[in-house]
Amino acid sequence: MGTKNLYTLIPKIDEVVAWPTISDLIKDIPRKVVLDSIREEIEKIRDKIKEGTGEIEIISIISNLDNRIIGNARKKNSYKLRPLVNATGIVIHTNLGRSLISEEVLENMKNISTRYSNLEYDLENGLRGSRYSHLEDLVANLVGGEAALVVNNNAAAVLLVLSTMARGREVIVSRGELIEIGGAFRIPDVMEQSGSKLIEVGTTNKTHLRDYENAISEDTAALLKVHTSNYRIMGFTSSVEAKELNALKEKYNIPIIEDLGSGVLIDLSKYGITYEPRVTDSINSGVDIVTFSGDKLLGGPQAGIIVGKKKYIEAMKKNPLTRAFRVDKFTIAALEATFKFYNDEDLAIKNIPTLRMLTVKLEDLKKRAVKLKSLIERDLSTSKIKITIEDEFSEVGGGSLPMEKLPTKCLVLELLDTSVASFERSLRKYETPIIARVYKDRVYLDLRTIRNEDFSIIKGGIDYALSLNKGE
Repeated sequence: MGTKNLYTLIPKIDEVVAWPTISDLIKDIPRKVVLDSIREEIEKIRDKIKEGTGEIEIISIISNLDNRIIGNARKKNSYKLRPLVNATGIVIHTNLGRSLISEEVLENMKNISTRYSNLEYDLENGLRGSRYSHLEDLVANLVGGEAALVVNNNAAAVLLVLSTMARGREVIVSRGELIEIGGAFRIPDVMEQSGSKLIEVGTTNKTHLRDYENAISEDTAALLKVHTSNYRIMGFTSSVEAKELNALKEKYNIPIIEDLGSGVLIDLSKYGITYEPRVTDSINSGVDIVTFSGDKLLGGPQAGIIVGKKKYIEAMKKNPLTRAFRVDKFTIAALEATFKFYNDEDLAIKNIPTLRMLTVKLEDLKKRAVKLKSLIERDLSTSKIKITIEDEFSEVGGGSLPMEKLPTKCLVLELLDTSVASFERSLRKYETPIIARVYKDRVYLDLRTIRNEDFSIIKGGIDYALSLNKGE
């Protein structure tokens, strides 16, 4: 059959719409989405004919056209932001959404978001209120500050603080603390945007108290400490702790600002994790304003949290940037529920997923690894894959505790007749994507970040990947 005759095999759009499988599809998916999918799949057939594809293959494609349209339409109609399985072992994985929130936190968000609320209404006086009042006392009391303010992320928090306290004036920072955070945002860039002037002191590896004092002038607005939470400089180093800067603060009446980044509220060293400075430690050491993230070690939603002296916080509330950086009711509801867990450390460890994953015992990970291995191997041909349980290390992630290696248990998949690259790609394309580690031609599934609810998904994903990649 010639090329022109092959085009006559292609069904008309009206005919396709009348097919039972497609008419049923339109009941579940908007008609426009289905029609767009039909046109796209028909156009693909036309392109195949133009490329010289033979009659047998064209007939085969047309015979499966309804399935192709259904798949296309379902993909078009699905959400772009989708849940997935994090099997990487990186607990605070920025690319995968950072910290998870608990069901209890989600329930509070649901209650607030599906009903009207007193977001900006003072129930006591029947007047307009402030959205920041719902968190201020709770957060300030937990960390020991006089007041608190919440914005949409920590970069915004630092920008707001500097814009309010140091616009047009100098801020002194150690060269060893001029960090770059995620997305190529750098502290010098944030400072420039705030309108403050960066004054660098010391060297990359060594900064002394005298370096700060020698840089102080009549134009100095603040001393800025930036916690190097996403890297470490090792070896011949020295730095000035916030509490050491108190002497300069009192002598020259200059406030101290500290960007803690990770925002841990409990002492993680008691759980076998390297000590990370707590927000309370900064406040107690004399820091006037502390900023930190909500979705890192705190284990809450994305937010930038500012705590410290009331006079500075009140000035920030009047800054026009606060309106641009303000958080919505979802964030406030999630943060309030998260912070309430911290009134009892045991409750925080139990109910905040990030803390629970970081502190889980190795023997519990081993038990879960055995259970998952048994589930995967059920009805699975051992000629396709070899599964072992091995000791490995997880990471904290999210720019927190970069040197920390957490002992963990991994399921290690060795593919016997399948390409590791295509297998891993198929896991990512599964209906609920599975994100794993690949190392030395083997696939690693880290139990630390795999939830019990993920077990059946992983089983299904592996079966799916093996079926697609047989014999590659």
